[in-house]
Amino acid sequence: MSLIQKLSNLPITKPNNLISIVSILAVIGPMIILSAGIWDAFSHTQNEPDLFWTVQHIAVYTGVAVVTTAGIIGTVLLVRNPIRGILKKGIRLVIIGSIIQILSGLGDSLSHEIFGIDGLISWSHQPLEIGIVLATLGGFLIVKSRQHTKLKIFLPFSILALLLFTSWLAFNAFLIFGHVIQCIPVYDIFSSGCSIL
Repeated sequence: MSLIQKLSNLPITKPNNLISIVSILAVIGPMIILSAGIWDAFSHTQNEPDLFWTVQHIAVYTGVAVVTTAGIIGTVLLVRNPIRGILKKGIRLVIIGSIIQILSGLGDSLSHEIFGIDGLISWSHQPLEIGIVLATLGGFLIVKSRQHTKLKIFLPFSILALLLFTSWLAFNAFLIFGHVIQCIPVYDIFSSGCSIL
C-alpha cells in the first residue's frame, strides 16, 4: 500500500473532516492577517522601517499561508468529490481569495522594493483585502452549509470575521475617495496610510 493510499484512509482525510478544516482555516487565516495588519499599522507610529520582510509582514503572510492551505485542500475536495450548491461556492471563493492574496503578496513585495514605505491604500493592499474578504465569505458559506453539524459552533465566529473584513474593506474604499479630508485623523496611526501610490 502506497503512502498516498495510507494517508487517504486516515479519518482526518475524509471529505466531511476536510470541509471542516477548510472552513476553519478560511476564517482563522484572515483573523491572523487582520491582527498582524493592525500590528504593522501601529509599528508605523514608531517610525520603524517598512520593508517587506518585517516580522509584522511575515505574520500577515503566515495568515495568507493558512488561507492558501485552505484553498489547496478545497481544490483537492472539488477534484475528488461531487460537491454542489453553497458548499461548492464557498470552497471556490476560498480558492479564489487565496490566489488573489498570493498574487497581491508578490505585488506588495515588488512595491516595497520599488517604493519602500507604502500606505494603507496602495495598489497591492486593496487586492489583498479583496482576497481576504472573498476567502472569509467562502469560509462563512462553508460553515453555513454545514450548520447542522458540529461546525455550527463556528458560525458566530465566521459571521464576525466576515463583518470585520467587509467593514475594513469599506473603510479603505472610503479613504480612497475621501482621503484628503478623512485621512487627517488616522494619519498618525497608519503613517503614510492615506497616501495613494
